[in-house]
Amino acid sequence: MRVLQINSVCGIGSTGRIATDMDKVLKSLGHESYIAYGRDKPLHCENTIKIGTKLDNYVHLAKTRIFDQHGFGSKLSTLKFIKKVKQLNPDIIHLHNLHGYYLNIEILFRFLKEFHKTIIWTLHDCWTFTGHCASFDYLQCDKWKTGCNKCPQKTEYPSSLLIDQSESNFHKKKEIFTGVKNLIIVTPSEWLKQKVKQSFLCEYPVIVINNGIDLDTFQPQKNAFREKFDLCNKFIILGVANVWGMKKGYQYFIDLSARLQPNEVIVMVGLTKKQIRNLPHNIIGIEKTNNVKELAEIYTASDVFINPTLEDNFPTTNLESLACGTPVITFNTGGSVESIDTSSGIVVEKGNID
Repeated sequence: MRVLQINSVCGIGSTGRIATDMDKVLKSLGHESYIAYGRDKPLHCENTIKIGTKLDNYVHLAKTRIFDQHGFGSKLSTLKFIKKVKQLNPDIIHLHNLHGYYLNIEILFRFLKEFHKTIIWTLHDCWTFTGHCASFDYLQCDKWKTGCNKCPQKTEYPSSLLIDQSESNFHKKKEIFTGVKNLIIVTPSEWLKQKVKQSFLCEYPVIVINNGIDLDTFQPQKNAFREKFDLCNKFIILGVANVWGMKKGYQYFIDLSARLQPNEVIVMVGLTKKQIRNLPHNIIGIEKTNNVKELAEIYTASDVFINPTLEDNFPTTNLESLACGTPVITFNTGGSVESIDTSSGIVVEKGNID
């Protein structure tokens, strides 16, 4: 069987690693596996197809920032990509994140509606059925149920700095994404499944398959992390994110640092250089890493992993921490709670750092 996965990135970030982990499993079972991606350098995959160019990404980005037309750029790149798909002739096309400044959803789905084989679409967020945003839980916005307009998150990813096209985008997406006869939707969490069933995607069968991780990598690792940072006698509180911002709970770690005992320290992975420069003395900041072995070592060295996310689907960071033997504390947010039970961690209400 020949399988083609499509995602914004390959081998980096949570969705990129999910795609390459699946690629690894498919090949181990004797199948042909390919990953098409739109941005950045691919990792951990031999059979890759690059969609578009860096220039195309920037043009698509500009179209998003000015006209709020995310997903409607990259026309030529998408047409060229579809030619490659026809030549490859996969038995299954597995979609992941179609947002990310690299694909034209209108052109892609015109092709998919004529593709008489199985299409699987794993949703990693809510962008598919909104007029703009990738997540709405934080604001408790329900416009996506009936029709988006006057988006309260216009400047959030995928950010538009000028025009609000959320109403038009919502109706275009509804027309584009519905009516695919051979499409199955997969959600990593029961929480997201319930959102899909309330959206214009409700015509499709929805299956919950929790995100997985590579247990060959994410397991307790011997390491010198504590020695490297002189933390041998410290209680390490860990936070990991691809991008740290308000919705990932950045400020909660800053607030928590003021309450720590002298023998306690916070380690945050995924920070920018600017964020690291402004940290309190008892927070150790580490930039984003795509070295999963290094990440597993940090999880292993820590005493507890805290995920104060305010919007999430089924975060793989929870799974990675648990696989390395480190318990998890998470806010009662979206699907983040679905990987935790009383033996593996604690669920607390949003905003509670006591």
